[in-house]
Amino acid sequence: MATENKALNPVWAAARPFVNGGLSGMMSTVIIQPIDMVKVRIQLGEKGSPFSIAANMIRNQGVGSLYKGLSAGLLRQATYTTARLGIYNNIFEAAKKMNDNKPLPLWQKAVCGLTAGGLGALVGSPADLSLIRMQADTTLPAEQRRNYKGVFDALTRIVKDEGMGGLFTGAGPTVVRACALNMGMLASNDQAKEILEDMGFGGTPVVVGGATIAGFFAAACSLPFDYVKTQMQKMKPDPITGEVPYKSSMDCALKTLRNKGPLEFYTGFPTYCVRIAPHAALTLVFVAWLPKLQAKIGI
Repeated sequence: MATENKALNPVWAAARPFVNGGLSGMMSTVIIQPIDMVKVRIQLGEKGSPFSIAANMIRNQGVGSLYKGLSAGLLRQATYTTARLGIYNNIFEAAKKMNDNKPLPLWQKAVCGLTAGGLGALVGSPADLSLIRMQADTTLPAEQRRNYKGVFDALTRIVKDEGMGGLFTGAGPTVVRACALNMGMLASNDQAKEILEDMGFGGTPVVVGGATIAGFFAAACSLPFDYVKTQMQKMKPDPITGEVPYKSSMDCALKTLRNKGPLEFYTGFPTYCVRIAPHAALTLVFVAWLPKLQAKIGI
């Protein structure tokens, strides 16, 4: 992922990994958002195949329903992905220098990805909360909907109704999910590219091949945590007792395991994999492509 920065302006050289990370994530989100919307609906209990759910949404609410929460999704990428990929680039380069510029072992790549994912998730947690709530809103009874007008309305009302701490509802599982996702995604991407290069491949096949492998591992590692995160972020207090379904992410995980079994954590895995894997792959491809484009135009 790292690029050579010697000929660049020092300020731009430092900012470029963060800028390119955010831009890559945002471009991928625009492409993947409809799949993400269907994935959330499945996790929240809507029955049917991904195609039937999408068709029903379009028929009943219009094509725009597939892009519900896009503003929050873009803000999330502008914060979360900007931070995680920029941080990963810096941590990876520092670790590589400490290893005399030799390829890092897989476990060190995993630690770099885990650290970057956790820190990035903290930055992006408020936008992620807004996205989940906006996507889940249409699955609720009319009297329980929050009816956010957009991501900034959501953020403002969360602070007003729940305090500043409300912006970080579900932040624990969000961070854990991000650690798992980025550990799988970033470590496997670099490892896969090294293996492909050792096999004699180069250029585009290495970039696309590594990104594709990384996408699968990102999905496989993160879905159980994504399931818990979604359940925590969309829950509302009981209108009579005021109690919430789960006291903590661990409580959610244990109740789910006890009542529904371990496979419940992989609810919607095909759709999740179709959503996460291409997004991860596209993001990594864009991250590799943007510096080349910038070099051509002299920045």
